[in-house]
Amino acid sequence: MRVLVVGGGGREHALVWKLACSERVREVHACPGNPGIAQLADCHPVSAQDLPGILNLAEELRPDLVVVGPEVPLVAGVVDRLEAAGIPAFGPSAAAARLEGSKAFARELTQRHGIPGPRHCSFQGAAQAEEFIRARAWARVVKADGLAAGKGVVVAEDAEEACRAARRLLEEHGGRVVVEERLTGREVSVLAFTDGHEVSVLEPARDHKRVFDADRGPNTGGMGAFSPVPDCPAATVARIEEEILRPTVRAMEQEGCPFRGVLYAGIMLTEQGPRVLEFNARFGDPEAQALLPRLQTDLVEVAEAVRTGGVGRLRLAWDLRAAVTVVAAAAGYPGSYAQGLPIRGLEQVAQLPDVLVFHAGTADGPAGPVTAGGRVLAVTALAPDLAAAAARAYVALAHIEFPGMHYRHDIGN
Repeated sequence: MRVLVVGGGGREHALVWKLACSERVREVHACPGNPGIAQLADCHPVSAQDLPGILNLAEELRPDLVVVGPEVPLVAGVVDRLEAAGIPAFGPSAAAARLEGSKAFARELTQRHGIPGPRHCSFQGAAQAEEFIRARAWARVVKADGLAAGKGVVVAEDAEEACRAARRLLEEHGGRVVVEERLTGREVSVLAFTDGHEVSVLEPARDHKRVFDADRGPNTGGMGAFSPVPDCPAATVARIEEEILRPTVRAMEQEGCPFRGVLYAGIMLTEQGPRVLEFNARFGDPEAQALLPRLQTDLVEVAEAVRTGGVGRLRLAWDLRAAVTVVAAAAGYPGSYAQGLPIRGLEQVAQLPDVLVFHAGTADGPAGPVTAGGRVLAVTALAPDLAAAAARAYVALAHIEFPGMHYRHDIGN
């Protein structure tokens, strides 16, 4: 098969790596890709947000499958355009991707169908949002309604901070904000492949969103992840499947926008049971970098099952080892950061056993890869248990350097 992967981040590097491992794939292309992806695939200078460019490239290449990594083209309807042109694509339609594209839509759907989540309300004006927040002690989570690259959520300590967040998010993103109840518990990411009717649930993972150790500092797109999750055993995953994932897939089917692709549920494990915090319409980043190395099932087989209605017959196989992924970020991230800084040490890490480096914000420089984003790269290590995998990942990270590089030291802890 010839496969085209849309995107150029760490998640897409993991997808390209996984597809390149398939005996059924002879040729991998990516747009736009990155220097790490270029070692495995032919890269084309087409932005992941350039839908006409993606369609033109796909019509030129005529791939047997297009795998869409990022949320922006999914929400914009790239899968609809590809399928209309007769090009098979792995990912949800624009109507189904609203689960991620609109927090208000997702919350209203869960409320209509009795899917457990926090209390909430959405607002178009800051004054109404502030009045609501000040009148309710539980209303301390504020979210931008639309896409915000993982940085549109504020978990406030008090009413004033929540009010400031509502004003800022409305100014920066427009549209609406969703004000939610602040739940307490442990977060976990549970993803499922779905053909719009059946689901096949992946092993759970846990993302570390705050920029500094001990979950301090602002939210980021994700500073690391690990899988499996000891405090989310099989019985808990089964409950999440029956109470959240399957009802959500049924709800989307009943409302005329069946979801086909990867359904990501961000879950809070509360004393009252699992509650859904958010939905994504694709693999998480960096969860993909921890999950795909553990997934032994061919991703082409998965994509075909999703597209043809065969998920009910899909049986996922897993590497029993643990995976820990640590993100190396640029100085200043998640705020402003410099680019074009040389990255050293990747050749040494490539020699280490059971270690993978996934490029995210990198570009080609005069003497090798240079930084080109906030999250620069991710190191994933596999080992018999989480402690050993984390130790192996940090040993590998010690070989890598670029000016201002920083990362959390407690991923998997």
